[in-house]
Amino acid sequence: MSIKPLDDRVVVKYVEKDDGEEKTKGGIVLPDTAKKDEKPQQAEIVAVGRNIAPEGEEAEVAVGDTVVFDKYAGTKVEIDSEEYIILSMDDVLAVID
Repeated sequence: MSIKPLDDRVVVKYVEKDDGEEKTKGGIVLPDTAKKDEKPQQAEIVAVGRNIAPEGEEAEVAVGDTVVFDKYAGTKVEIDSEEYIILSMDDVLAVID
């Protein structure tokens, strides 16, 4: 199954970061139970709507770009046991190179 966003929306999937152990500035190793259970605000674009750029201009984002977005932005959907977020381009704050 695939998902195709409409208008000026993009579909993103969370970027999984595996940094191994997490340490504080003082060098204390934090166990998994002490870490905050927050989703990252970075995700990879997996699909884009066809109206994400004004006519005659190049789009600022493309499939495969990693973007930063507002913390509570978008609508979460689950397709084939994968979690995606549908975002408006207004909620995308930056593209990470």
